[in-house]
Amino acid sequence: MYAVLSDIHGNLYALESVIMDMGKYPVDGIILLGDLIDYGMQSNEVVHYIKEKMQDKVISNIWGNHEHAILTDDFSHFSSQRGVDSARHTAGQLSDETRDYLDQKLIHEGLAEFELIGKHILSVHASLEDPYWKAIAPDNVRGDYERYDFVLSGHSHLSHFFTKFYDSDDPKRRNRHVVHFLNPGSVGQPRDHDPNAKYALIDIDTGSVLFRSVPYDIEAAMSLFDGSVDDFYRERLEFGV
Repeated sequence: MYAVLSDIHGNLYALESVIMDMGKYPVDGIILLGDLIDYGMQSNEVVHYIKEKMQDKVISNIWGNHEHAILTDDFSHFSSQRGVDSARHTAGQLSDETRDYLDQKLIHEGLAEFELIGKHILSVHASLEDPYWKAIAPDNVRGDYERYDFVLSGHSHLSHFFTKFYDSDDPKRRNRHVVHFLNPGSVGQPRDHDPNAKYALIDIDTGSVLFRSVPYDIEAAMSLFDGSVDDFYRERLEFGV
């Protein structure tokens, strides 16, 4: 069983609760789908926690759009000025240790391919159409994924699990190849109207998925905001929007 986490967004309280919940299950490895940082007030702390307490179990760790924007100093793709302002603020707060980890330990392309239990896995922050900024959705797959068995993605902060069949030259399987698409939702900034931290557990061998919604100390996370970013990012934690 593997744990899939995305969009932690500088929320250590949420991450710690997820890791505690994960301890209930026989987790063989952790797949991180980007956006460890920004929006929340604990970007350095989140990266330090991953580096010191999770790194030995991490299988894949990729840049999200926030790592890409901040590490390359390119803020041109954000949809709002408050998003730009938050990213610039986070850029100014990152320690050298955090920057080194994000630069040296994360895959810059926003995607990675690897094998697990004989299955071909793609982890991508958003989609093949745009690894950083255009998310996969059940009604908008955004790319050709026929050579994979599982596609793990984030970015939308909304969980999903669905399958898509592609034509293939395989009479034993009626000339169809099935691809499973999973988005675990967001650990640190859920947007599904449930403020609890989200992650997913996946059994690659059977294809079964367990979505987890984990309570954490939301008030404590909100209390860290000091007016340095738009209050929208504090308030949305309360309602999961």
